[in-house]
Amino acid sequence: MPEMTDSQPLTDAVSTPAGPAAIAAAGQQEKARSLAGDAWRDLRRKPMFYISGLLILFLIVIAIWPSTIASGNPLACDLAKSQMGPTGGHPFGFDTQGCDVYTRTVYGARDSVAVGILTTLGATVLGSLLGGLAGFFGGFWDSLISMVSNIFFGIPILLGGVVFLSVVKGGSVATVTLFMVLLGWPQIARIARGAVITAKQQDYVQAARALGAGNSRMLLRHIMPNALAPIIVVATIALGTYISLEATLSFLGVGLKPPAVSWGIDISQASNQIRNAPHMLLWPAGALSITVLAFIMLGDAVRDALDPKLR
Repeated sequence: MPEMTDSQPLTDAVSTPAGPAAIAAAGQQEKARSLAGDAWRDLRRKPMFYISGLLILFLIVIAIWPSTIASGNPLACDLAKSQMGPTGGHPFGFDTQGCDVYTRTVYGARDSVAVGILTTLGATVLGSLLGGLAGFFGGFWDSLISMVSNIFFGIPILLGGVVFLSVVKGGSVATVTLFMVLLGWPQIARIARGAVITAKQQDYVQAARALGAGNSRMLLRHIMPNALAPIIVVATIALGTYISLEATLSFLGVGLKPPAVSWGIDISQASNQIRNAPHMLLWPAGALSITVLAFIMLGDAVRDALDPKLR
């Protein structure tokens, strides 16, 4: 009978195939190391994420259902109460027209948040599409899209809004959103172009190309999912900027117009009466500042979570 050497058990142990449990554990460990999983775990450890998230959730709820916390009509005014301070049932007082400032502040979140979200979605989709195509195909398409985006970059967005929206009548949410998307997509396009150029040079993309993957499959399955992180960060921060831009345009009289209820409109009407009735300006301006700050805080938290260098 041949003797068993010391190396045989070791060889057998090494060559033994892994069982289903070991394979599942390895799969779970690999999944846990994904960028999305690491980012989510990092976000859950940030107080800034919870504070900004709760504020944004509250703003979205009152934008959709403002009557849950404000039972009045924002367009119902009584000139006899013009510029009156806080009274029973009206904690924010009244504006120049005798409208309840509390009700108008609550209802003002609807159009302001709607313009910000719709503009962000439109600019992100358009910018990601054009920037992704420019970065992926390069050559003529890259030069053309880059030239067009540079033209739009050369137009100051505030000055362009004053000129464009002064010509267009209506001042509706759709009009303001369309203009802001028109001048907001180049920023996202540049970010998407750079992210796609970086992603398509990775080894896994080259391997997919060598295996015969088509352009659409490589772009949708391999490149864009790995290029979304910087786009999401920029879009989140830009949302607060778009809300403040809408308020600025409405303050100048070229954005949303009555009977629309907007924080920018209320701030514009209250700016001339800041000494006589400061409460008219305090509440809509405070709501606007908190909203913009919440989205910027969320964008900063998402940026820190998605960038491994900042961990």
